[in-house]
Amino acid sequence: MSLFLRAANGEDTERAPIWMMRQAGRYLPEYRDMKEKWSFWDLCTHPELATEVTLQPLRRYALDAAIVFSDIMTPLSSMGLDIDFRPGPVIANPVRSMADAMALRVPDAEEITPFVHDAIRMLRKELKVPLIGFGGAPLTLATYTVEGKGSKDYALFRQFLWSQPEAAEALLDRITEVTVRYLRLQVAAGAQAVQVFDSWAGIHDEAAYRRFGLPYAQRVFDGLADLNVPRIYIAVASGHLMKAISELHCEVISLDWRSPLTAARAALPGKVLQGNLDPAVLLGTPEVIEREAARVLRDGLGGAHIFNLGHGIMKETPPDHAARLIDFVTQFDRHRAG
Repeated sequence: MSLFLRAANGEDTERAPIWMMRQAGRYLPEYRDMKEKWSFWDLCTHPELATEVTLQPLRRYALDAAIVFSDIMTPLSSMGLDIDFRPGPVIANPVRSMADAMALRVPDAEEITPFVHDAIRMLRKELKVPLIGFGGAPLTLATYTVEGKGSKDYALFRQFLWSQPEAAEALLDRITEVTVRYLRLQVAAGAQAVQVFDSWAGIHDEAAYRRFGLPYAQRVFDGLADLNVPRIYIAVASGHLMKAISELHCEVISLDWRSPLTAARAALPGKVLQGNLDPAVLLGTPEVIEREAARVLRDGLGGAHIFNLGHGIMKETPPDHAARLIDFVTQFDRHRAG
């Protein structure tokens, strides 16, 4: 079994496997070259292009896992939502009522983004490391679905939750079912682990998260339980939600840089920890990169740990800085350090 899968299944491995969120993307010149020819949506929806983008960082770096190139918004188009990227997601027909929520389709599994499944099949033929599939958590997908675009505080969505809670729950029900079908098909196509991104969970207090976030994320993970693949969850800026998150039925919790791994080890008993270097560190000097990586690696001792960034790699990151980080992490002996 690969180092990544051993750690994801709870083994305290001799070194921390490493992959980086958004490891394929705008910081790589070869990706920017492709964007000269194709739009972001083209890259997501053409399996051969998604395959090429996914493989680009693996050709440069000794990473321990790949993650299929796509976007968390991708399955929503199959539900009848009109999505564009400018460059962030914009929904032309947002959900603002019970009628809007009930009008959304819950398509058969085979209708949901077949191009993602085709890309996964292509990638499994090329890769020598495990492939991670992913999707958005229902709460985060619902955030975009109601708000219609990015926002600083998503006040419209938060108002929707409390002014129309039944409509919110109907929306979350539909998104949850589609997400389960979407992720199950990714595993059937060859994904060897799945990560669920709850990018906007942290904007809610614990009461709202326990009503509108936790139960639906739990249903997603329970819907994958029989597949025997590691399930990873990340909720950004969610240190105040740690007690609720500890209840999730998943193997791995990924943490952003705001939540110390040492505290998370105690707060998340039985969970594998993933993370959590601040992506901004990669804009520092090589000495700073190594110093901060060593701190994260030492904080991750005492149980299974997968090294990652606390969020996606920044587009300004010099590729040689990413190489320096990866080389340092792969040479760090956790058993000797412990």
